[in-house]
Order: sequence, then structure tokens, then C-alpha cells
Amino acid sequence: MLFRIGLIAVNERRYCEESTDHCSLTTGVERGGTMDEGLKIELGKQGVFVTTIQELYNWGRRNSIWPMQFGLACCAIEMIATTMARYDLARFGAEVFRPSPRQADLMIVSGTVTKKMAPQVVRLYNQMAEPKYVIAMGACAISGGPFKQGYNVLKGIDRYIPVDVHIPGCPPRPEALMQAFMTLQKKIDGQHLTGEGRPRFLDAEQQGEFPVPVQGEHDLEPAFNKGVWPLPVVIR
Repeated sequence: MLFRIGLIAVNERRYCEESTDHCSLTTGVERGGTMDEGLKIELGKQGVFVTTIQELYNWGRRNSIWPMQFGLACCAIEMIATTMARYDLARFGAEVFRPSPRQADLMIVSGTVTKKMAPQVVRLYNQMAEPKYVIAMGACAISGGPFKQGYNVLKGIDRYIPVDVHIPGCPPRPEALMQAFMTLQKKIDGQHLTGEGRPRFLDAEQQGEFPVPVQGEHDLEPAFNKGVWPLPVVIR
């Protein structure tokens, strides 16, 4: 049996430049690149799937998120359990844990981030290719957890690199990590290729490489990255 599947990618910019009447009569595309849902359904019955370049681009990214293969502490055990047959992370296209940061899309900071390890985490993040994402897994990665008052524990990895999804818990269960993956997929699906809502890696004015902290006389220097961790304004 032979199946014929057609795929039409609608270029939003091209249709915006054309007249609205012409687009609506010939293709069903309105100003802004939005196609009538009824027309999509009818074309789908004929084996023709209509989409936009933006939807196709985000569809490919959200269904092929490859995490980097590393763990820091006990949360890494829960992360490993998520890839096993009981939870089957492969359903989200994220079962391919890569040993190299240059082949990874996602960094899962799973566990306590000590000040000795923080520079290595930032360095690995800088070596990842864009687009890249970060999930802070567990209370320790978010805020230091039960070791927050310790002199050697970083009070959250988001002081140095941007975090897309935070997972509370000590430790969070594999279901929580799967929920984080779905949250990240929704975030990717809602990103625009142009305009104010475009992701960071498509904005030339956004910071691309983040400073790696070094061990100073008393603490890490710098103590935080001003680009991702602005100091709160104290109102007296």
C-alpha cells in the first residue's frame, strides 16, 4: 500500500506582504500567517499537512531534546530512573544522553552544586551549541537545599546560567522530571523566530557566552552573573 503525504510550509513573511483578500481566497491564510483550522482539517484528510516554518522548526526542536550525560548528586539517580523502561523518556525524544556538550541540547543540573564544581558546570554550558536549555532539578540546584547555609555550596545554579525550568523537591521523583520536559516543550513550542518573543539565541543583543567563575580569596569571583541574576532592589 502506497501512502502519499504532502507537506506545505507557509512562509509567514511572504503572506504578510501580500494582500489579505488574495491570501484568504487562494490559500486560507490570513494576515500574520494564521491558517483557518477547518481548512487544515480538510487538507489533512487528503494527506496534505499545512504548517508554518515556525511551527515546523519548533516541532523539530521540542521532540529531539538530547540531554547531556552528567550528574552531580542524589538527584542524578532519579534522572537515571526516568530513562528506564518504567517511565520511558524516549517518548519525548530525549533518551539520547550525549557524553559531549557539543552534541547536547539540554543540561539537567541534578544535585548539589558546590563552589568547586560551579566553574565546571558553567564551562560545560558554554561548550553546548545553541539552542540550549537548562533544567534545575531538585532543591539543591535551585537554592542550595538543606546545604544552603554551607560555605561550600552554591545557592542556586541560576546565579551563573539561565534556567528554563525549576523542579522543586528533595529529591524530585521521575514524574517531576517528565513534567519538566513537557513544560520545556511547551516553552519551545511558543517561541517565535522573529520579534520580541524570539528566544535568546536568535537575539544578537543577548548574552551568548557566560563568564566562568574562579576561586577567589574568600568566595567565587564573580559572586553571580549580573546578566541572569540581577540584584533585588531594596526599598527602604
